[in-house]
Amino acid sequence: MSQPIFTIANQLTLLRMALTPILVLLIVSQEPTWALVVFVVAGVTDLLDGFIARRGHQQTKLGAMLDPLADKLLLGSSYVALTWSSGLQQRLPVWLTIITLGRDLIIVASVAVVNLSLGHRVFYPSLLGKLSTASQIVTAGVVLIVNCVGDTHRLVQYLFVFTAGVTIASALHYVYMASVRGPEATS
Repeated sequence: MSQPIFTIANQLTLLRMALTPILVLLIVSQEPTWALVVFVVAGVTDLLDGFIARRGHQQTKLGAMLDPLADKLLLGSSYVALTWSSGLQQRLPVWLTIITLGRDLIIVASVAVVNLSLGHRVFYPSLLGKLSTASQIVTAGVVLIVNCVGDTHRLVQYLFVFTAGVTIASALHYVYMASVRGPEATS
């Protein structure tokens, strides 16, 4: 018997993907309050889809592929829009966006190379990878909040540096674990 494809968890993931262009449009249109609302709704769908998939026994192969794709699409698009949109009180620095997108490209390329050369392997996110993603989410959220209230605080710069450091450490750790101990050891 085949797995159902459009489970509630997968529909929430697809909703998060559909919210991404709306979020970008709101950022570019200088609507930071609505952009923040959409960002929070997208975050809630991320929490709910994982919870529902585990608790409701709705884990599927499609969901396992779509969920990280939806996360990367949302974060990457948010970072690009928050870096290069005009009229923002606070933007993300270009260097942070390049580091964030670069990490994702390195991970995707590494997974593709390993899967093409060694066959299908499962790569589980490490604790450092999860911390990196959480830091990136918090950073995007803080930048949206700063643009809503219209007041930039110096501490935001420290958040940028922290997020960059965790992101770089995560990329190095991921590459190290995949190359030294093998793909199965990246969990």
